[in-house]
Amino acid sequence: MKIAVISDIHGNDTALDEVLKAARKEKVEKLLVLGDICGYYYHADKALHMIEAWDHEFIRGNHERILLQMKNGQIEEQTIRKKYGSGHRLALENLSESEIKKITQAPDQLKLQLDNTVILMCHGSPINADQYLYPDSDGLLLNNCDVEGVNFVLVGHSHYPFLFQNKSSLLINAGSVGQSRIAGGQASWVTINTANRVIEMRSTPYSTEKLEREIEVNDPDVPYLREILKRNRN
Repeated sequence: MKIAVISDIHGNDTALDEVLKAARKEKVEKLLVLGDICGYYYHADKALHMIEAWDHEFIRGNHERILLQMKNGQIEEQTIRKKYGSGHRLALENLSESEIKKITQAPDQLKLQLDNTVILMCHGSPINADQYLYPDSDGLLLNNCDVEGVNFVLVGHSHYPFLFQNKSSLLINAGSVGQSRIAGGQASWVTINTANRVIEMRSTPYSTEKLEREIEVNDPDVPYLREILKRNRN
C-alpha cells in the first residue's frame, strides 16, 4: 500500500489541495495525518473535509489541544491570536461540534500495521507530544525516539523534514504541509510504500497569493504569518 504522511496543515487549504492532487497522481491509497490541522491560518474546516474524502488515520497535535482549551474557556482568544493568528477562532466558528470532537479528542499517538510494516504516528516525539525534533537535534535526543518492534516512527511539529536511522526504527519527520520553515510556498510531506518500505521525502509548490490576502484581512498585525511564507523564496 502506498501511504502519504502529512502534518501541520494549519488551516492552509491551498497547500493541502496541491499535496492531495500530487498524492492522487502518485496513487496514494491512505493518509496518515500527524495533527495540527488548525492554527495560524483559516480553513481547518475545508482541510478536514478534504482529508475525510480519503481513507485516513488522524492524531491530534498541540494546536488541537489549544483549540479545546479555547473552546472550554481555559485560554483567552486574544492571547492565542497575538501569537498564532485567527485560525483557532475560525476553526471553532466553522467546524461542527462533531468535527471539533474528532480532532480535539483524537489520540496523541497511534500504532498501526499496514502490510508487514509497523508504524507509530506521533506529533512531537514518542516521549513527549510537545517535543520539537530538528535535523540538527542532539543525537541522544533522536536516539531516545527509537521504538522496538516499529519500522517507522512518524513525527511532525517542528515543520522541518528529515530522516534519522535508529537501531530499531527509522525516525521520519514529515515537515509541514501548511507552513514549512524550509521555504515559503513549499508543502513538505512523505510517501511510504508499506510493501517494500520505500520512502520518498516530497516538497510540493503552491501559490501563497490567496493566503496572503486572507492574512491582510484577518491578521495584518501578526507579521510572522506573512514573513514565514516568504522565507528562502527566489
